[in-house]
Amino acid sequence: MNTLQKALKKINIACPFAFNEPMHLHTSFKIGGPADVFARPKHENHIKEIFSFCLKNNIPYFSMGCGANILVSDKGIRGVVISLEDFSGISINKLKVTALSGTPLQTVVEETCKHGLGGLDAFHKMPGSVGGAVWMNARCYNVSISDLLECVEIIDDSLEIKRMAVAKHEFSYKRSPFQNQRLIIVKGTFKLENADPEDLKKRMEEIYNDRRNKGHFLYPCAGSVFKNNRDFGMPSGRLIDTLNLKGYRIGGARVSPQHANIIINTGTAKARDVKALIEYIQQQVFKHYGFQLEKEILYVGEGL
Repeated sequence: MNTLQKALKKINIACPFAFNEPMHLHTSFKIGGPADVFARPKHENHIKEIFSFCLKNNIPYFSMGCGANILVSDKGIRGVVISLEDFSGISINKLKVTALSGTPLQTVVEETCKHGLGGLDAFHKMPGSVGGAVWMNARCYNVSISDLLECVEIIDDSLEIKRMAVAKHEFSYKRSPFQNQRLIIVKGTFKLENADPEDLKKRMEEIYNDRRNKGHFLYPCAGSVFKNNRDFGMPSGRLIDTLNLKGYRIGGARVSPQHANIIINTGTAKARDVKALIEYIQQQVFKHYGFQLEKEILYVGEGL
């Protein structure tokens, strides 16, 4: 038993946690070795408790929601994973919807559309949690989370919950002011608009069909691998497709035959396979076009 596990066993901590939790059970890629400690807070006090433990003992931590948009190392994650998958809930007040950070974004999309509230329908069938979408300023079908976000509550190293109004200028394409800071997103409040539920249903069906045609649901994946860059003159997927890389594979990782900006786990992929394939695509694009693709997915864990 390592020092971290001994330390946790010695203190009286209410937040549920497990040791050596396989991360492939918690990621959309279905890839990842064990986390030393996997904590699953259900309440704000649980978050404060485990976050405080990490800060006071200088223990590395990683907070996550639904495990989308990340690639976890085959060696796993050292320190504490603070999983917010059990920290979920939604409240709606007129045009405003507030959701806890671990709430699947799809759940919020369905609930708001049911109430005739439009805006988040652009994120229909996007995997991931509210907190993850806010952290990365997710963007789908020309709508960014920051376009709809009104305020965010966080816990920082003061261990107090702070409410932050959203300043639009602090957000940009798939970037937010929360990145590279020591904090955990607790909840987000969105300001939506009235819409016809039937129109929203139709729009959601169109988005679902588009995602299905792009192969999003056929194999485990993390969605788009690379960010789009307007300077390239075309989306990253189309750029990669011009190099005939659809179907190219390394180990169990393969460029989706349906969409070149998606890498799929064919069933046996390791994180090292996905990483090698990402680097190969970047090399080929740079070799032929002189463009450096910026990856969208986040590498997490030892050795990546």
